[in-house]
Parts: sequence; structure tokens; C-alpha cells
Amino acid sequence: MAEERCAACGKASTNLKGCKACKLVKYCGRECQVAHRSKHKKACRIRAAELFDVKLFADPPRREDCPICMIMLPPDGNEITYMPCCGKFICSGCIVCLTRDVCPFCNTPCHDDDDDDEEYNTRLLRRIERFNDPAAIHQLGSLYYDGDFGFPVNHSKAVEFYQKASELGHPESHFSLGNAYKDGDGVQVDTKKAIHHWQIAAMMGNNNARHNLGTYETKNRNVARAIKHYTIAAKCGHDESLEIIKDCMAPMALVSKTDFESTFLAYKAAKDE
Repeated sequence: MAEERCAACGKASTNLKGCKACKLVKYCGRECQVAHRSKHKKACRIRAAELFDVKLFADPPRREDCPICMIMLPPDGNEITYMPCCGKFICSGCIVCLTRDVCPFCNTPCHDDDDDDEEYNTRLLRRIERFNDPAAIHQLGSLYYDGDFGFPVNHSKAVEFYQKASELGHPESHFSLGNAYKDGDGVQVDTKKAIHHWQIAAMMGNNNARHNLGTYETKNRNVARAIKHYTIAAKCGHDESLEIIKDCMAPMALVSKTDFESTFLAYKAAKDE
């Protein structure tokens, strides 16, 4: 292994430790890194931001398949149903086509009477207790947030569950946390934390979070970054992002005709999948 030199003291070594943030320079150890911090700070921040943007604007991960029809789940969350009995997400097409008194996946009986809420809540809580399922934890947070299924409206409690689910890697919980910090629901308004959680959710494939980032960048006059966010979301099938590009960005020549056409074709493909 070739020798490299410490950015602070200039000592040659084959065992230097690189700056984790920017990966531009290396040091003998912590002391040299601290000593060089004042000289390196500006370049480090610029490069770290560039590296972060590479991840932020990368193609999002592929959506999961419906476990029934094995077709990719729709980009619109309203067309997906979470089943607390088995923890599966099932597309609305399969829910409609296979309407019975049992879960389409695990055949657990589904009741159709006044006890629906209680039964659903019991299965949800059981799912959390047995499997610590982040999707179930997020769903419980949403019930507290909206006051649905017999739960009282409690935004602070909702944020607790969103936080727990986000720590388990649940993208929708990061999105919901971002909204909570933006609006001050259950927490103090904190724009930086809102952006942080939206960014994590967007990189995990949440189109609504990606759209929110586009809106934030638009308000801050960072049009180029806003277009990137809207374009990625639109290509994944997000309706509002496509509408903004079509009605606002394209007429003002902020998006070329060629770029809009490619975005629209990707949007249509995402919707048709």
C-alpha cells in the first residue's frame, strides 16, 4: 500500500484515517484532525454537501410487489391497504377482486359489523407486541394523529410512535415526522428537522416527502433543486409533482420540452405498472 501524507502534520504513513464527512483528506489521528479543522472546514462542508446530494437525487428504490398479484404496488398510498393480521400491504385491485370475509393473503377472518374498529385495533396492537412491526407502529401513530378507530386525537403520542417506527427504518414515519415538525403538531416547529426527515423518506422512496422538498426549495428560490425533486417524484407516479412541472415549470421554460416528455412517459409507466 502506497504511503499517504497527513493533511495536518505532513507525516507519511500507510495507516491514515480519512475525514468521514468529505473523504478528501486523511490524518494521523484525532489530534491532527482537530488541529486542521479551521483550515479544512469550508472545503469539507462543500464536498460533504456534494456527496449528500449524490445520494439525495439518486434514483429511488423500487417499490415492493403486492403479495397477491405480484405486481408492483401503486405509487399512490391511497391505493394500498395494510393488513394488521399478517402485516402485508395489498393493492386495492386485489382487495376489490378478492372481496371476501377473510384477508386475501393469510385468510384471517375479517368482520363486517360494529366491532370492526375493536378487532382492527386488537390485531394492530398484537402485531406490534409480537413482531415490533414498524408499519403497524406507524399505523398506530396515525390513528392517534387523526383520532380514528376509537383513539383520541393525541399528536404528541402520534409523534412518539412515528419516531419509534422511523428508527426501525419506516419511510412513511420519517415523512410524517417531517410534517409534524413543519406544522408543530405534537412538537415545536423545527424546519431543519422537517427537512431532515423528508430527505430520509425521499431517499427511501417516499414521493410525498420528495414533493415537500420540492415545495421547500421553490419557496427558497432554489428552482434547480426543486425541479430535480419534482421530476424524481413525477417519474415515480406522483400526480401533484407532475402538475407543477406541467403548469408552472414547463410554461416558464424552466423545464425543456424534451425533459418534460421523458418525465411524462416515466410517470405514465409508473401509473401503468
